[in-house]
Amino acid sequence: MAGMLGDPEVMRFYPAPKTREQAAAWIAWNERNYAEHGFGLWIVETHDGQFVGDCGLTWQEVNGVRRLEVGYHVVAALQGRGYATEAATACRDYARDVLDAPELIAIIHPDNSASEGVARKLGMQRLDDDHGGSIPVRTVLGMRFS
Repeated sequence: MAGMLGDPEVMRFYPAPKTREQAAAWIAWNERNYAEHGFGLWIVETHDGQFVGDCGLTWQEVNGVRRLEVGYHVVAALQGRGYATEAATACRDYARDVLDAPELIAIIHPDNSASEGVARKLGMQRLDDDHGGSIPVRTVLGMRFS
């Protein structure tokens, strides 16, 4: 995780790559998500056990409203192979079928066309812009399940 989150290529749409300490805090945040909500970001691996990245569900605040988000990161060498789409599709289905969530969103940097493509493959459409995050403006795509 520290290698992926510290990779400038993977984190190019974030304010900066994460340090090892920030990656450890990211993991601790996910452990708290599991304890509090029963889910968070999961590790994504190939069937052979090769680390691909992470993907999962987290609660995020968007313009002052708490919303369920699907998030994903893939190591640079494996981007563009459909791993994010496959993992995010499973998360979408889990949110809809198991959590019975009314909606799901993805928060994406406006220049991250690859991530927006994944969200659109899930069936998401542009909903809004978020002005409250660490990036000045983030695009919010989403879908309602009901």
